[in-house]
Amino acid sequence: MTVQKTGGCLCQGVRFEIAGALNPIVACHCSQCAKTSGNFAAMASTATSNVTMLSDETLRWFQSSDTVNRGFCSRCGSNLFWKDGRSPEIYITAGTIDQPVGVKIAEHIHVTSKSDYYDITDGLPQKAEW
Repeated sequence: MTVQKTGGCLCQGVRFEIAGALNPIVACHCSQCAKTSGNFAAMASTATSNVTMLSDETLRWFQSSDTVNRGFCSRCGSNLFWKDGRSPEIYITAGTIDQPVGVKIAEHIHVTSKSDYYDITDGLPQKAEW
């Protein structure tokens, strides 16, 4: 599906536009996503070339592993992006995309790492890893 979407952080220091295919949302339950979001992270991917930054004055990147960087707003703390340097795709946290988002959660990943305070009960596919 080709979409024209916008989004950004809570304080509007980071604004972006997505022009192109937006893939269904993946809910990641790994410990790193939990640390950066406070819960599991729901993210939709698209080609990095589909994302145009409209404002990025407060965008900062944190290298969370050898190949992965996470983008966040340095002013309001919004968790915005996940990017593996080996991939042409970027993952965008679904809650930062202006509504209507237009895609739904398709699956859960890293479910063996999920916290014990919630259950996954939506009937969608669950993967132990990626």
